[in-house]
Amino acid sequence: MRVMITAGGTGGHIFPALAIIHKLQEKEKNLELLYVGTTDRMEHTIIPQEGIPYLGIPMHGLNRKKIWKNIEVLQELQQNIKKMKQEIRKFRPDIVIGVGGYVTFPVLYAAKKCGVKSMLHEQNSIPGLTNKILSRYVNRVCISLPDSKKYFKTKNVVYTGNPRSEEVVKAKPISKKEYGLKENKKVVVIVMGSLGSYTITKKMKEILPKMKGKPYEVLFVSGKDYYDEFQGYSFENVHIVPFLDNMLGVLKCSDLIVSRAGASMIAEITTCHLPSILIPSPYVTNNHQYKNAKELEKNGASVIIEEENLDSKILLDTIDGIFEDPEKYKKMQDANAKLGIRDSATRFYEEIQKVMKE
Repeated sequence: MRVMITAGGTGGHIFPALAIIHKLQEKEKNLELLYVGTTDRMEHTIIPQEGIPYLGIPMHGLNRKKIWKNIEVLQELQQNIKKMKQEIRKFRPDIVIGVGGYVTFPVLYAAKKCGVKSMLHEQNSIPGLTNKILSRYVNRVCISLPDSKKYFKTKNVVYTGNPRSEEVVKAKPISKKEYGLKENKKVVVIVMGSLGSYTITKKMKEILPKMKGKPYEVLFVSGKDYYDEFQGYSFENVHIVPFLDNMLGVLKCSDLIVSRAGASMIAEITTCHLPSILIPSPYVTNNHQYKNAKELEKNGASVIIEEENLDSKILLDTIDGIFEDPEKYKKMQDANAKLGIRDSATRFYEEIQKVMKE
């Protein structure tokens, strides 16, 4: 099987794409891959390190502030569509798979024009403009959350879950001792992305001292950019690290997570059946993190605290309210279990097979 796969920009797109690749490598003995990403985003480093053949194209999203700049973006898009038609004819894929990011548009559009079958995966609860447009050109749209289906006009929409979930299932829990945590205490993980958040950093300086002496332990991931600002904020039950090498292993031994609401994080916590307090980033396009979080909250899997409302009282009261009510905690676990599909990469692979036979 010859597969061209494209995804870029953020881990929320790249890691599900990698999960699909790993499943293909497991299932297909004679697999030939070509990954198409940008020339300057994180995928152009991550993917080659995995030993996967990589093609980078210069691609940028629409500029919503400087509208005149979009003339250059549209010219770039036209050039990339032409280039991808050439690359598709040269590579001759059996199927082209798009997993998000603006780099997917020229690739999937070119696949349609070349008569090659294609699929699209949507990680967020509400799709962005690019995926809404692309859904008209692909043979199948696979979604991570069930309510996403109503936003696509095509009938070829299948609820598979986020392929990242199978990577979560396979992950082994860490030993709490690795981070100085006690085995007999509950653990709250607080994480706001690999680099951290300027606004959350300011708020956590006020919040962390109030957590001192709580009956649970706190593992706060400051982000690499802000770690130095938290010297002196560690206590017996509050532990601070700049980043986590093994996020999935940590989640497997945690009792509650406080985090942003990116697509990959949603897949990870639902698969782990982990109750959460979500603080959606208000700085992302179309406010999609809030919409992701709302999907979990309305199902009883999570509690939302908007960033502007975050302070020590509301966060500590919310944590206490979850831990001190065993029935509520169990309901949150069960709600996550219903939303978390644990074999989503396999389901996506099965859809590939169906599309190939159609």
